Order: sequence, then structure tokens, then C-alpha cells
Amino acid sequence: MSRALIFLFCAFGGFFTVSGQNNTSYWQQHVDYTMEVDMDVETYQYSGTQKLVYTNNSPDELNRVYYHLYFNAFQPGSEMDARLQNVKDPDNRMMANGKSRIAELSESEMGYLHAESLTQDGTPVSFSEEGTILVVDLAKPIPSGGKTTLDMTFKGQVPLQIRRSGRNSKEGVALSMSQWYPKLSEYDFQGWHANPYIAREFHGVWGNFDVKLTLDKNYTVGGTGYLQNPQEVGHGYETPGTKVKTRGKTLTWHFVAPNVHDFMWGADPEYIHDVVEMADGPMLHFYYKNDPEIIENWKKLQPKTEAAMHFFSKNIGKYPYDQYSVVHGGDGGMEYAMSTLITGKRTLGSLVGVMVHELAHTWFQHVLATNESKYEWMDEGFTTFISSLCMNEIMEQGLENPFESSYKGYYALVNSGLELPQTTHADRYTTNFAYGVSAYSKGSIFLSQLGYVIGQDKLMETIRKYYQDFKFKHPVPNDIKRTAEKVSGMELDWYLTDWTQTTNTIDYGIKSVEADGNKTKITLERIGAMPMPLDILIANSDGSQETYYLPLRMMRGEKDNPYPGLKRTVVEDWAWAHPTYELTIDKPLGSVKAIVIDPSQLMADVNGENNVYQQEP
Repeated sequence: MSRALIFLFCAFGGFFTVSGQNNTSYWQQHVDYTMEVDMDVETYQYSGTQKLVYTNNSPDELNRVYYHLYFNAFQPGSEMDARLQNVKDPDNRMMANGKSRIAELSESEMGYLHAESLTQDGTPVSFSEEGTILVVDLAKPIPSGGKTTLDMTFKGQVPLQIRRSGRNSKEGVALSMSQWYPKLSEYDFQGWHANPYIAREFHGVWGNFDVKLTLDKNYTVGGTGYLQNPQEVGHGYETPGTKVKTRGKTLTWHFVAPNVHDFMWGADPEYIHDVVEMADGPMLHFYYKNDPEIIENWKKLQPKTEAAMHFFSKNIGKYPYDQYSVVHGGDGGMEYAMSTLITGKRTLGSLVGVMVHELAHTWFQHVLATNESKYEWMDEGFTTFISSLCMNEIMEQGLENPFESSYKGYYALVNSGLELPQTTHADRYTTNFAYGVSAYSKGSIFLSQLGYVIGQDKLMETIRKYYQDFKFKHPVPNDIKRTAEKVSGMELDWYLTDWTQTTNTIDYGIKSVEADGNKTKITLERIGAMPMPLDILIANSDGSQETYYLPLRMMRGEKDNPYPGLKRTVVEDWAWAHPTYELTIDKPLGSVKAIVIDPSQLMADVNGENNVYQQEP
């Protein structure tokens, strides 16, 4: 009998639970951006002014600040270029003919973002550019609880589309404008997070954005924020039944975005702009190329986006903004505040899948917003987990185990010998393969397997409470662990430690099954270093089934019966230090047809072959 034989039960029945009240106080820095930008769509160069009011809510006095200048990564010789040329398995999107596309950029094709002037409360300050980081020595310290105003003029050039942002994508989108402005680095209880832009994603300060974009009037613009002047720009924003007349060659688009930590926009002269008004949710905007090959799928995408918005709001927490934009652009799929950039020439299933994943990021990256350089698995993994559930429902996939691909990916990583602990900095993984599986697959299993440990109802309650308690607070790993402990009543430090801070694996086996008079003695063994509680399924020769539950002693608790239709016997706890455990069941060996460790297959046991015992015919 193979391991694949036994996904007997659908573990995820209901998802809606009520979360507790927020009783956690974290301080957060705050920024208010006011920007005016002029974009030349012929040269792809732009200039802008930025007024930034920075509120220091930390207990520390600050003498220096840092900005991110992301577009400087797209220059020959940059750190991103160097990493691309030296990693064992470079991202194919960034390669051409076996060479780094960044290394081949000409002066007119590369990206840059430079501060030209900078003052603090009217006084010039000294600053220096170090790759993608601007280092600013302040004219005067910002005291704890104080504010300061930083005024900057800057200029930039949009690179060819290589990674996430850029111009003239393979699908013909003119401008995918993410990581385009000087963005203040985050400062929190761990200090500054002025990470260079090498490959991974972003960490930011929540604040309010007031942005005016001036560019060719034929371009439609969409992305983050709420448009303030729809009757001046038109392009599908105007009141239905009205017409907008424009003069001159350019239009100025005025957007505001409250309480976000990033601002993205896409623009193209051939965008179709559709608007879907949800009855009990945000306004949905869709921007996609007027390409006959993709229009039908983009129309079908719209009700699926609405269904996904309902699913996530129900199972994680209410979406906190009044609009969401799905924008055709970029080089795959990437989440931003109130919006996503996704490539559009896909099958419907792929289009919905990438939309669902990026939309789910809204909750984990743009509202909870863990630091992805340090805890990428808390965003990518949790997003993968909830996206798998969502796709199974809204696309009617009918999968008994919607997380199966995550487990397969994790087992492949373990067998490769390339695994590093999830505490590894996102830029320090030796291979992109190891990073991807660790962040997405192993991160997803953190939750699906946690459901195995504490129970599926308690898992979904944990997710909702985690969101309610830590939204807009940049949570760290201990926060999800403590939330699960409060919900379940169990001690879970062992789980967080072994799964995320080590490469310890789970491997339990049925060592022997033998007659013991009129009873049956089952000897179980722990082979891997990571401990787990065990569900044992007994299939009897008369067709009946029952389970035995072996709690892990260090959990200091027990989960509810995950199989209420079956008799369950809770036996003595298994203390981790003992490598074997003897389970005696009150029936003769001849009546036992099969024994299975973890029939749900939600425990990430790296060797399923020793999990099953079958009586010889």
C-alpha cells in the first residue's frame, strides 16, 4: 500500500472564524509623500519633485536616513548584474543567449534614479549614492516623536523590461512603473533595512501618497491609489454617460493612496480599461492591451477576481481599501499596494492563477507586510497556502489535497542537498531553486502542517486572528507562532524552531508490527530530527476504520479529532527524546488490514514508504 493511497479525508471544511481583539502594540514609522513627476514617453526619462514628511515614532534619535534607488540596479556592473552572472541558476527572464541582459544594456536602455538636490526643513544635507541606496546625513537629528520634512528633486530613466519594472515588455506594454521613485527605507525595532536591490522584494514604511503624473495624453494610467480628477483625464474613469475633452499634448493624473507602503502605476496607449463595482467590496479596475488574442480571457478574469476578493476577505480579513487594480505589464506577476502587474498572454487558468496569487499578497505583503529580506516565507509561503485554497474553490479544481505541489517541491529540495534554513537572508541563498522552494513551498507547508498539528479549524482561526492583531505592524515569525499558541492552547516553540531555523526533517516509520497475544503491538520510530505528533489510522479487515492520536509531549496539549466520523483513541504523549514508541491496540493482528501514519498527508514526512503497513493477503 503506497503513501498516495490514503488521502481519505478532506481536512478543510469551513474557513470562516471570528478573530479576537487586537491587544498588541507595535510602533511604526510614518511617511507622507507628495510627488509631481513629468514622464517623456519618447526617451523614457522623467523628472520629479518629492516632499516627504517623516514622523519618527521610534524611541530612538535618528541622525541618518536611507532611500532606495531601485532603478540603479539595471546598469551593467550593478550588484544585481553581478549576482545574475555568478548564481548557479540565474532567472531566465533576466538572461539572453546565456548572458546577463543587464550587462548588455546600452546607456539609453539602462535604468537609473538619481537625487539631484535634497534639503531637510529647508537646509541642504549631504548625501551619497551607493548603488541602489542613497545615504543621507541629516542636518539635524530627528528626535523620538519628532517630524522632519525632506524635499528632493530627482531624475530617472526607465530601463528595458527585465525584472518587475521597465519599459516595452515582451507583450508590448509601454510602462510598468514599480520601484520608480526614491523610497525611504524602513526603520524598526531591528534598526535600518537599507538592503541593496539584488534580486528579491521590498520592505517599506506605511504612509500617505499624493502623486501627480504628467505624460502623453494618449496613455491610460492605472495602479495604486484613487484618481482625484477623473473628469479631467477620462480614459474610462469619467462618470458613465459623460465625455471628457482634453487640450494639449499631455495630461496630469492625480492619485492619492492612504496608508500604503508603495506606489505602482502602469501606462500604455492601447490599454482597455474595465471597471467592476462589487456590491460588498472594493471597485475593481482592469487594464490590458487591446489585443484580440487576450480580450476574452481578460473579460473572464473579472468575475474570478471578484470571487477571489470575497474568498480572501472571508478567510483572512476584510480588504482595507476601496479599489484594486489588475494591470497588464511586468514580466510575470508582482504585487503592489492596491494593485498588481501581471503578464496577460496566458491561458485562462494561468491568468486566474497569477491574479489570485498576487491578490492574496495584498493581505500578507501589503497589510501585514513582513520583511521579505528576512522572512520571505511568511509572505510567499502564506500567500501560496491561501491561494491554493482559493483556486481549489473558485476554479472548482476538486483537489483533495490542494497543497500537494508544495509538498512535492519541498521533498525535491530536501533530496537535492541544497536546502538552507529559512532564517537565511533572501539574497544569500546559493541557488534560486533553494530560495523559491523555501519561500513558496516550505513556507506554505508551515501553515498546512500547522493545521495538522493544531487542527484545521484552529489554523483558520489563527490566520484571521494573526491578520486582525498584526495588520499594519510588520509582524515577525514569533508573532504567528504566539497567535497559534493563543488560539490552540498549545506550546509551539519547537515547531517554529525546527521548521524555520534548521533543515531538520520529519521522518517517522512503522518499525514493526507483531502479535501480542490477542492484541497487536506496533513499534513506531522517529528517524528524522524534527518531532511531530502522530495520527495513526487503523484499517480493519471487516472494513471499519479508527485512529489513534499520539500527542507530542512538548506541545502540552491535544488537537480535536480531525475525523469525527471515526473512533479516536488518545494515547500517552510521545516524549521527543525517545526514538521509539510502542503502541498496543486491543485487537488481534489478524484483524488488522493496514496501518498508516498521517492519513491526511499534511505532515511533511520525507519518506512515505515507511509510513504504511499492509497485512499480507
